[in-house]
Amino acid sequence: MRLTLPLLSLVALVFAGAARAQQKGPPLPPLVDCGAHGDWEILCGTHSPEDLELTPDGKFLIVSQFVNPGRGGTGAGLALFDLAKKTFTKIPVSAEPLKDWGDAACPGPIGDVMVPHGISLLKRADGKQELFVVNHGGRESIEMFELLPSAVGWNVIWHGCVPSMQAYNDVAALPNGGFYATHPTALQTQGTDLFAGGPSGYVSGWMPGKGETELPGTRSGYPNGVVAATNGRYIYFNAWTAREVHKYDLKERKDVAMVKVDFMPDNLTWTKNGHMLSAGVKGARGDCPSGSGAPCIQGFGVAEIDPANMTSKTVFDSQGKGALIGGVSVALEVGNEVYVGSFQGERLLRFGWKK
Repeated sequence: MRLTLPLLSLVALVFAGAARAQQKGPPLPPLVDCGAHGDWEILCGTHSPEDLELTPDGKFLIVSQFVNPGRGGTGAGLALFDLAKKTFTKIPVSAEPLKDWGDAACPGPIGDVMVPHGISLLKRADGKQELFVVNHGGRESIEMFELLPSAVGWNVIWHGCVPSMQAYNDVAALPNGGFYATHPTALQTQGTDLFAGGPSGYVSGWMPGKGETELPGTRSGYPNGVVAATNGRYIYFNAWTAREVHKYDLKERKDVAMVKVDFMPDNLTWTKNGHMLSAGVKGARGDCPSGSGAPCIQGFGVAEIDPANMTSKTVFDSQGKGALIGGVSVALEVGNEVYVGSFQGERLLRFGWKK
């Protein structure tokens, strides 16, 4: 099980930057204890919960645990978080290869070596629930699972995959079994400062029977989270190092709008009113933006993005609230609350959202 060199380099830069932040300024403050703290709650018991999806019954979160121990062991994999019991359990996984899921070049089931990253849950045209998972373990790929109810809540059945020569970061599943996905480091060259905000990758599309192609005009600074509109006309993606959220017209094949945010936007999720939530850290190395405080790896923001006019509204800012969670990567609306996950650590954050 391995991570690609570009992705390993990025992870090394992030944590080296956090170490430099400690050396330049005050040491990392201890994270607040697990449990309720006034208007928010810390939910412990997971492992690097990088991305989140809500199950169709609204009772569980699917948690993508972005863990790769020893570059060769079994990772934490996918977990279920019971919203009522506040407990984490591993999702049961089985395999049944299907020819109409994924690429014919897929070498077979991924098994226990999967290292999940971005995830996307969607109902297919045939009514099945497809869970697409970015994977870095054993191969760079999009792994394709069917989500089914079970006695323990939900389980997944592996049906296929799409392997790639370039590392993915996030994926947006489509009803026809295709997807859009980000390749954040596909353009990276040796000696390039990845955090400078210049183009380092792009967004691509994969369609059944047609393969994968780069979307023109999507080259940007570390393209990260991606979601697709239900009307099939637009996709939206985050440029992490550039602190931008982009709107891309699939019909015109071009970028048509962009909004800046005051954090490094990681993943995107849809809200029940058709807006998006974007979340991310204030910075990922020692050179934190002015006024964000140090160390910025523990500072984060959550913004609501209106896709119609591409405006941003702050939902949550960690400034002045203490060290709640480090390495924030995702925010997901569930009822009148928001759950926040991260690419490191053992916790989720939950807070109420009064619109």
